[in-house]
Amino acid sequence: MSAKQSHIQEGQVFIHDIFEQQKHAFLSHPYPDKKERKEMLKALKKSLLANQDRLLKSLSADYSHRSKDDSIMADFLPSIMSINYALKNLKHWMKPEKRHVDLLFRPAKAWIEYQPLGVVGIIVPWNYPIYLSIGPLVSALSAGNRAMIKLSEYTPYTNRIIREIIEDVFDQTEVSIIEGDANVAANFSALPFDHLFFTGSTQVGKHVMRAAANNLTPVTLELGGKSPVLITEDAPMVTAVERMIYGKCLNAGQTCVAPDYVLCPQDKVAELIELLENQFKKLYPSIADNNDYTAIINESHYGRLKAWLSEAESAGCEIIQLDSGNETFEPAKRKIPLTLVVNPPEHLNIVQQEIFGPILPIISYEHINDAIRYIQTKPRPLALYLMTFNKKLQKQLLRHTHAGGVCINDSVIHVAQDDLPFGGVGSSGMGHYHAKEGFLTFSKAKPIFKKGKFNSLKFAFPPYGRWIHKLIYKFYLR
Repeated sequence: MSAKQSHIQEGQVFIHDIFEQQKHAFLSHPYPDKKERKEMLKALKKSLLANQDRLLKSLSADYSHRSKDDSIMADFLPSIMSINYALKNLKHWMKPEKRHVDLLFRPAKAWIEYQPLGVVGIIVPWNYPIYLSIGPLVSALSAGNRAMIKLSEYTPYTNRIIREIIEDVFDQTEVSIIEGDANVAANFSALPFDHLFFTGSTQVGKHVMRAAANNLTPVTLELGGKSPVLITEDAPMVTAVERMIYGKCLNAGQTCVAPDYVLCPQDKVAELIELLENQFKKLYPSIADNNDYTAIINESHYGRLKAWLSEAESAGCEIIQLDSGNETFEPAKRKIPLTLVVNPPEHLNIVQQEIFGPILPIISYEHINDAIRYIQTKPRPLALYLMTFNKKLQKQLLRHTHAGGVCINDSVIHVAQDDLPFGGVGSSGMGHYHAKEGFLTFSKAKPIFKKGKFNSLKFAFPPYGRWIHKLIYKFYLR
């Protein structure tokens, strides 16, 4: 056996041992009460706040440079907000839900109790390692579960701080951190979890679901896809640009719900480009040494994006790089300004693949129905951004398109709404979390029917054909 094979085997044993410890601990204490759950959440929040500066610095180190405010706004702040929201609503979520009992089955009671599932697996991507680990964890803990969290190998500095936070707050049988490469992730996803939660690419999501199927483990897949911005004829272009550019430039476009491409009326493309240039330079007067502008995570993704731009250039596309015009970009810093590609042909990678970076294709259309058909023919996106103040048109677009979530006259911000679920549809994912839906995802809604000493249904027992059966059939079969 090679050293590498031995290391993998040791990793398998280690992960499996933690899983078994958590499983045993859950069976010994299968229903943490409200007080216990709240204490866990409060302790987690306290430790996160105490380590805020360390987390922000570690995120920047993982990226070579990440905007501190990008990290606060999109990674740290929503993590704290999700805990506050759960603390506020947990009592209501846990309350048994009374259900109706039909006259035929009375006297009796029916209700639903939300029972913890057990041990939950959470697989975290590199782009928002705080929020995309803490968010699902908050939902899992709110529902009374134990959790194992597999962090991305691309964020080692941040992982170290997250590990310290988790180990400070939780026993390993409550929440544990797992690190490692793709082999570790594969072994992790093959464990017989009671629920497996994955955030990442559609391609990897298929492997995760395949592994989970061997154990009949239910999965929530938060994937990605090509989230379009649809600008209609009536939309004020200044407003449309202002509302979408922040969502695109946040974390340098390395966001699963970032606007991936723009559908623009043909006669407004020139105006769109001019306004994008002006607004980008207003937000980011410089790029190379601007602390507000985030770098690409690593050499691999930087090389991918540069290769895709080279492919578009070779195809004869109009490419517009939005910068001050006299900056020198060092590859070592891995910064790419927002770059527009006008009407790229369908075969290009920037059209076929989720971009996950600061490249924005602009696709023109003549009639709104052409834009709707274009969206309909593509895999269903994680987000759809509609720029129009026409209520009739809003209704038409909502009813003729599918997406995991929708922003009307804004972008990305729907993810931060505490009381809205978040999740994909089709190739952009399945299942939801955030809000009450997160609690429900990690709970078993257990239906309970209870009868007392008197059993009215016995009068309908065989032999059949008596007057009571005829009365029941006459009353209900209509």
